[in-house]
Amino acid sequence: MDEGHHFLTDILTTGALLLGAALVAVLVFRKLGLGAVLGYLVAGIIIGPDVLGLSGEPETILSFAEIGIILLLFLVGLELSPSRLWVMRRDILLFGPLQVALCGLAMFAIIYAVLPFSWEAALVLGLPLGLSSTAQVLPLLQSRGRLKTDYGEKSFAILLFQDISIVPLLTIVAALSRAPAQEGAPSGLVLAIYAILAIGGLILAGRYVLSPLLRLVGRVSERELFIVTGLFAVCASAALMQSIGVSAALGAFVAGVMLAESPYRHELEADIDPFRSILLGLFFLAVGMMLDLDVIAAQPLLIVGLAAGLVLVKTAVVFGLGRLFGLNNSASIIMALLLSQGGEFGFVLFTASQNALLIEPEAASLFGAVVTLSMATTPFLMILAGRLAARRRTSDVALDDPELAAQANIIIVGHGRFGQTVGQIMQAAGLSITLIDIKPEQIDVSGEFGRKVFYGDGTRIDLLRRAGADESCAILFCMDDRDLDADNLVAVRETFPNAKLFVRAYDRRQMLELMPAEDLKITREVFESSVQMAEDALRSINVDPSVAEQAVTEFRRRDLARLKAQFKTGNIRAGSRHSFGGKESDDFAMDEG
Repeated sequence: MDEGHHFLTDILTTGALLLGAALVAVLVFRKLGLGAVLGYLVAGIIIGPDVLGLSGEPETILSFAEIGIILLLFLVGLELSPSRLWVMRRDILLFGPLQVALCGLAMFAIIYAVLPFSWEAALVLGLPLGLSSTAQVLPLLQSRGRLKTDYGEKSFAILLFQDISIVPLLTIVAALSRAPAQEGAPSGLVLAIYAILAIGGLILAGRYVLSPLLRLVGRVSERELFIVTGLFAVCASAALMQSIGVSAALGAFVAGVMLAESPYRHELEADIDPFRSILLGLFFLAVGMMLDLDVIAAQPLLIVGLAAGLVLVKTAVVFGLGRLFGLNNSASIIMALLLSQGGEFGFVLFTASQNALLIEPEAASLFGAVVTLSMATTPFLMILAGRLAARRRTSDVALDDPELAAQANIIIVGHGRFGQTVGQIMQAAGLSITLIDIKPEQIDVSGEFGRKVFYGDGTRIDLLRRAGADESCAILFCMDDRDLDADNLVAVRETFPNAKLFVRAYDRRQMLELMPAEDLKITREVFESSVQMAEDALRSINVDPSVAEQAVTEFRRRDLARLKAQFKTGNIRAGSRHSFGGKESDDFAMDEG
């Protein structure tokens, strides 16, 4: 009992110490405009064994806090459907490998030329330096609303490949190892086959286990069960990958992608994100605690020089690749500065190289300090990137969260040419509105005309809740989103039953896809304007007004009958007999208006 009591006391004391140090440091560094990550790193250094020595075992804390990276990759996966990943395949499978290889080999050449290491040691030290910090870069992109920009998407593609590249990098370390071979250890080829099979298993599990499970949980309507289900998906997928020696974060990402098309993905994201934030903070605390200040004190110029060289080399290489892959100068330099630091997986690879007897513990500590110091430069480089981005047209946009909006009668999602008209009519009727758009460029243009538009994905339930949807009379989806489906809107309707839903459909096909969502008013974006144009034309060529009115009324009646036939049968060619000039044959060319 005493032993258990002391164990609990130690945990609570350590937790209070870590969170207290983080709270003070982050408040100070936020106030200075230097960001939370640098605050966490400095707090870890101060309470770590080399300064105050208030908390021991940083390796244990780091292992626990790595769950934050796993949760981060799961949440990012929720934002990317398989179809979206397919669109990004060129960046993931070409841009990513080029970045890792060129940056890693450049650092290998520098280390081999400057330091007295064998080529094997220089290689296993240089290649990991080609990796960047997923834990640092992705939250930055997400918090600043830049994940869906041109450089944001390419940065994510590179980071995703870097997670995958852990397998070949560990294989290289194993191939060069001077340590006695472990009996029964799988080869690199076998490990790659295991990884492919595991990913396939996760895809099948996501489709045939997780999705039905979420539908069951959704019917129960217990929020705690969403949290449990989400954490179960993360832990199970990450554990599977970890057990075969592959990045656990990659497994969590695959699980997220498999749930990206679930109508409940936004609830999962809202429930899991707080865990991710806290654990990522602990991760950077642990990185700061692990920094060996004695190594820095012994060779300060060398470590600072290597960290500066790492940042400069990666900035130059990534900038060049960005230009090669179609980004302009401004976007390329912003992406280069974002990815210029060393990454957390470097610690993993340095440890593996040390166990393989390729490097001494002193070398692992030296380059661990280089990676940590490069991470500390990121907030300052982001200030520089922000100034560079200010020259871009979209950089001056205030991307405010909808939670800052006053409570309004109407929420309008999408402020393009369609949403602008809808919004002005709502205001003409004396109603208050909250405008939301996901495109920084559109927010910028609207701001020039005095319209305050808040930033975000208006199909997300958590964002709509922050915008005040619980108290709004109606939510109008006015954006041009051809991927919007009925499942999205059903989830919104169930969450906000007091708000009436209206949605803009691109064409007849999308309207048919949205019709399963009941209690929803759907408007085809060109339907009314085309009817109005036809009516105006009839009147201008002196067709009898009663004939013109009768023609429009009959067209509307037939079009509605045709829609009902198409929806009932699931066949876009159904109901052709209702169309003027139509015919019953199978080759009838159905319009999509």
